[in-house]
Amino acid sequence: MAVPVVFLAVFFGYPVAVITARGLKSEGHWHLGRLTEVVTDPDVLHVLWFTTWQAAASTALTLALGLPGAYVFARFAFPGKRLLRAVVTVPFVLPTVVVGTAFLALLGRGGLLDELWGVRLDTTVWAILLAHVFFNYAVVVRTVGGLWAQLDPRQEEAARVLGAGRLAAWRRVTLPALAPAVAAAALMVFLFSFTSFGVVQILGGPHYATLEVEIYRQTAQLLDLPTAAVLTLVQLAAVAALLMVHARTVRRRESTLRLVDPALTARRPRGPGQWALLGAVLVQIALLILLPLGVLVRRSFEGPDGYTLDYYRALGSVPDSGSAFLTPPIDAIGNSLRYAAVATLIALLIGGLAAAALTLGGKRGGRLVRGFDALLMLPLGTSAVTVGFGFLIALDEPPLDLRASWLLVPLAQALVGVPFVVRTMVPVLRAVDHRLREAAAVLGAAPLRVWREVDLPLVGRALGIAAGFAFAVSLGEFGATVFIARPDNPTLPVAVARFLGRAGDLNYGQAMALSTILMLVCAVSLFVLERIRTQHAGEF
Repeated sequence: MAVPVVFLAVFFGYPVAVITARGLKSEGHWHLGRLTEVVTDPDVLHVLWFTTWQAAASTALTLALGLPGAYVFARFAFPGKRLLRAVVTVPFVLPTVVVGTAFLALLGRGGLLDELWGVRLDTTVWAILLAHVFFNYAVVVRTVGGLWAQLDPRQEEAARVLGAGRLAAWRRVTLPALAPAVAAAALMVFLFSFTSFGVVQILGGPHYATLEVEIYRQTAQLLDLPTAAVLTLVQLAAVAALLMVHARTVRRRESTLRLVDPALTARRPRGPGQWALLGAVLVQIALLILLPLGVLVRRSFEGPDGYTLDYYRALGSVPDSGSAFLTPPIDAIGNSLRYAAVATLIALLIGGLAAAALTLGGKRGGRLVRGFDALLMLPLGTSAVTVGFGFLIALDEPPLDLRASWLLVPLAQALVGVPFVVRTMVPVLRAVDHRLREAAAVLGAAPLRVWREVDLPLVGRALGIAAGFAFAVSLGEFGATVFIARPDNPTLPVAVARFLGRAGDLNYGQAMALSTILMLVCAVSLFVLERIRTQHAGEF
């Protein structure tokens, strides 16, 4: 646990503590009375209630739509499966402001829904919920589907031979085995929805606000740091309580499973029912994922006089003196790939060690292991505004003077990637039969060889999924990166936000063009990772 704990303490706990103390302490005195004033404010209580309610509703809706997709990707073999799995993950890397704009074009005034049926959803909570499903669909498909693909289908078949119906066999055999992965996916979806900012800011308007939106308003618009600090503490307390409940309940439901090669479990659909399920999931993906992405692509080519490539050409031009960029905007592609690659390596190292610690600690660690598990997830439930400001304020003095270092960006991105690595790998690691490790040790294998010969072949697929998630979230991380990315080395999400923050058709068109490029870069990168992962899984 030592390395992950030190990493989180230095690059998460310390910056958050510094920025929070800056808001609650002035002239050498703590102003703790502000805590009571804020938490008893009816407006704040209303924001907290809406934040919790919409996160729970978003999680339930995402699970309802995502679990059939997880089954299809885990158990069915069909042409274009790897490409489609990569495409499904693309929404995860898009800046929230871009997704909010895309859904506004679909659901708002003059949008596709308004043109076809005269219906608008931008003034309702449904726009927020659908946008959250769009973001988090891949979390369920990849996290749950990754474990589902390795479950031996013969266990469920044996239950059916003994007289259980299809639904009963799934409920009594498969669902308990999937419970840890489903809970992990639900937890991540809830945390992302709980801390939602860009989507709610654009689609919620003045009627809806989450804690994250309120923290931004108090910090950037009202300059009320004490209130923002209290709201940050409230958010941290709510997330910590949720994580502790998750750690206590899910751990009891984990059990050793028989894992097999995913290539042996996937087959072509059989019968009308399975073909109908595959068709329904494909239609679902087309409407929920591809349609909003298609709106972005179309807008990147729409000019005042029709379709044009001018916005793409402008990305490679040298910026003038009045531009928001110091280098050609197209350079952001290389910056994003470099940062994301380094962040993925950091996340795999820290998350892999943490997952191993959680697995090997088992019940022996008790509360210590559960507390460590909750600590690893805290970055997902913390305000990105708080983390970004904290990096600027806390990491500016020796021996942690990193404000001028390029490494600051991948470190911030890795904070978001680590929880995904942990939540993806832990269910699979805990499902490995410990007797396999004990048998290898009895035969004389050293611990490192036991890991290489026993664990790695079984968790290789989970490791590939974890790498894909870490790369995706690093590529699209915006909340903290916007504060710490250097002006001459912006990432793609930061460059998109800069364009959207400036008036004019050219800036808006370039924002859409960069968003399209970001989608393509993500899809290609994930497709390459998918091929590498599949090849390695076959070798194992």
